[in-house]
This record gives sequence, structure tokens and C-alpha cells, in this order.
Amino acid sequence: MIGLYGAQNVFDTPKPERLIKRVLEIATKPGDLVLDSFAGSGTTGAVAHKMGRRWIMVELGEHCHTHIIPRLKKVIDGEDQGGISEAVNWKGGGGFRYYRLAPSLLQQDRWGQWVINKEYNAEMLAAAICKLEGFTYAPSDAHYWQHGKSTENDFIYVTTQSLTPEQLQALSDEVGEGRSLLVCCSAFRGDANRYPNLTVKKIPKMVLSRCEWGHDDYSLNVENLPMQEKSVPKQTVAPQQAGLFEGDSGEGAA
Repeated sequence: MIGLYGAQNVFDTPKPERLIKRVLEIATKPGDLVLDSFAGSGTTGAVAHKMGRRWIMVELGEHCHTHIIPRLKKVIDGEDQGGISEAVNWKGGGGFRYYRLAPSLLQQDRWGQWVINKEYNAEMLAAAICKLEGFTYAPSDAHYWQHGKSTENDFIYVTTQSLTPEQLQALSDEVGEGRSLLVCCSAFRGDANRYPNLTVKKIPKMVLSRCEWGHDDYSLNVENLPMQEKSVPKQTVAPQQAGLFEGDSGEGAA
């Protein structure tokens, strides 16, 4: 740890890279996806990267910026030659993407009612709802009601307004025949079923219906995760693994 971050050793009990290497040899193969939901100093991701595994790390602390990202950059650039680097002949390569967790889309007001979080501006809200509903966020310069689309004739409109029957009728007239529009609004009045080319949903209700409550465990859906931009060198895994550290060359901790 001192070699990676200078003289200051922030983590008192860092995981040895050779321990993580042995665990990944036993439990995974090159190309597998490794998840560390408490990334700490980033040892699991660093080792998985060097061993040709894909990885996801999650961390809420500020050391995500002060430790994990700088560490992974050194791994990718080939500057990190500690830990298992010599054992796996690591020379650098690959890449990673960093995502910041967005604030909750909904929050409760003082009466306990679910409302749209004020931290979301119009563009952020439209982009979030498009993603949630499976649309591509693509605002139109020509039509205010086209915030995204799923096909050439199927569109989505997101607004924080409470829509009146007159506004819904105007939307239906502008959309016209042969096209469909999903309208996501804070509230609406009237019978939404009277407009054959519109589907109207209330944002708080539609978002809450996608939330999962009271689970003991939650499935990780990785279908839409971006693929690696560059391939990572794959290492050969020994066919037999007896003792936990058998065959290791005694490389030091990260």
C-alpha cells in the first residue's frame, strides 16, 4: 500500500494480492465477471484486471477518488509492478469506466407523498425516465414532446406538469396517426384511454412500480453494462489447486 500511495498507509489491513489471486483462480476463469461491493482500496479489481477477469467495484467513500481510481490507472498503464504483477507477467492494458450513483429520483414530501426529487432538472429527469422505460434519450429540436424514441414512430414525452384534458388532446393531435407517444407526467386529469395514440403514466407511480422492496437479496442485472474497450491479457489457470498459496512466488501485498 505504501508503494502505491506514498508514505501514508491509510488502510491498516489491506488484502494481499496473492490471496485474492488464489481465490479468483479457484472460483473464476479468465473473462468472468468479479463483483466487489465494498471496494476499499481496490485490491480485488486490480487483481482481477491483471488476471484477465472483468470486474465491478462499488465504493461510497472518498477513497474511491483518492485511492481506487489512481491505483487502477497505474495497473492499466503498467506502472503497478507490485503484488502479483510479476507472477502473471503483467505489463499493463485494458481500461475501465467510472460511474457516479445518481440521487434518488423520488423523495417524500412533508406529508409523506412521493414527489420528483428537486435535484433533477428537466434534462436529467427526461434522460432518467427514458432509460427506465427503455427509450433512447434523443430530444428533438422540432417537437417539444419528443424527448426520446424506441422506434421511428414511437416516442416519449416527460414533463413535471399536471396535464389537463385539453393539453392531452393537443398532444394527441400533434402526434397524429401512425405514431405513438408515451406521456410521463406528474399527474393528469380526464380519461387517458380516449386518446388512441397516447399512453399516459404518472411519474411517481411508474417509478415506484420498478422499485424492489423487502428482498433478502437482489439480482445484479448486467445485461446493459458496456463492454470492455480493449481486451485484457488472459492468464493460464493451473488445472490443480491444492493449498491456498501453493505455487505462489511469495509476492508482497499491494
